[in-house]
Amino acid sequence: MPEIRKDPVFGRWVIIASERGRRPNEFRPGGGPQGHICPFCAGNEALTPPVIYSLPGAGGGWRLRVVGNKYPALVSEGSADKSREGLYDRMDALGFHEVVIETPEHGRPLEEMPVEAVSDVLKTFMLRVKEIKKDPRIKHVLIFKNHGRNAGASLLHPHSQIIAMPLAPLRVTQELDGAAGHHAERGTCVFCDITAEELSFKKRVVAENSSFLAFTPYASCFSFEIWILPKKHLSHFENIPEAEAGALAEVLKTALGKLSASLPDLSYNLIVHTMPVQEPEARHYHWHIEITPKLTRVAGFEWGTGFYINTVAPEEAAEILNSGGKYKV
Repeated sequence: MPEIRKDPVFGRWVIIASERGRRPNEFRPGGGPQGHICPFCAGNEALTPPVIYSLPGAGGGWRLRVVGNKYPALVSEGSADKSREGLYDRMDALGFHEVVIETPEHGRPLEEMPVEAVSDVLKTFMLRVKEIKKDPRIKHVLIFKNHGRNAGASLLHPHSQIIAMPLAPLRVTQELDGAAGHHAERGTCVFCDITAEELSFKKRVVAENSSFLAFTPYASCFSFEIWILPKKHLSHFENIPEAEAGALAEVLKTALGKLSASLPDLSYNLIVHTMPVQEPEARHYHWHIEITPKLTRVAGFEWGTGFYINTVAPEEAAEILNSGGKYKV
């Protein structure tokens, strides 16, 4: 049974989940593809936990499935109460861990799917968060995607993950505190201000339409990092008007397509940043998506200082992405 333990120095919580070490990994030596049976491909549904949600496909099949993670980091049994072990705080690893299988096609990444299919993925994210947050024990829901060997993916088949947890992680609270500080000082949402700045400057813009903006952020931690923000203020991702899911899909597909065209063997993490689900709408915070390509490894300097060294200026990255040029790693 996994558990959550608190670091008494930094105040961060760590999930101890030994069972996850047993999950299949195509990127390990001998892990695939020869002889490997993909549990996410059509016809192999018996290899996954029962379906939680699905969208019908042609011929009686499916075009998208949501299942429980077979090797979850968090589980639905247990209590959200904290307990003490001498100096240390701990709690049950309470939560939910779901996998969104984005397509039945094994080799079709998100950027190659039709806009309508990408929209289905995004609307599924929103629907699942709305359903999960009905459980008052859940305080935060993280949506993320690991794509490629260097981004931590264990299976090649296009999929995303949803992890619901009984507390807001330190990374989330730090971001919320920073946004609250900006609002207290200036009376505005920092993300709305960033959107206005990038639309005015233009040189870091990668894609946009009437509702959403994708750009390489001014202080990018990673080379070719891209953020996607709604142009209208909204603090909770799950509250996006359903009619705007297509517009978000369009910008996301364009951004990922440009990354794929410019970066060979692209690996990236995609993370949806949003308010803790039990919190009301906030004037100081603005949901957004962060896409971080993995061209280099985080090493000793970064771990030792918290500073990141980015070897490609965001203005240069945007120029390469918009020109369709190839970046030589």
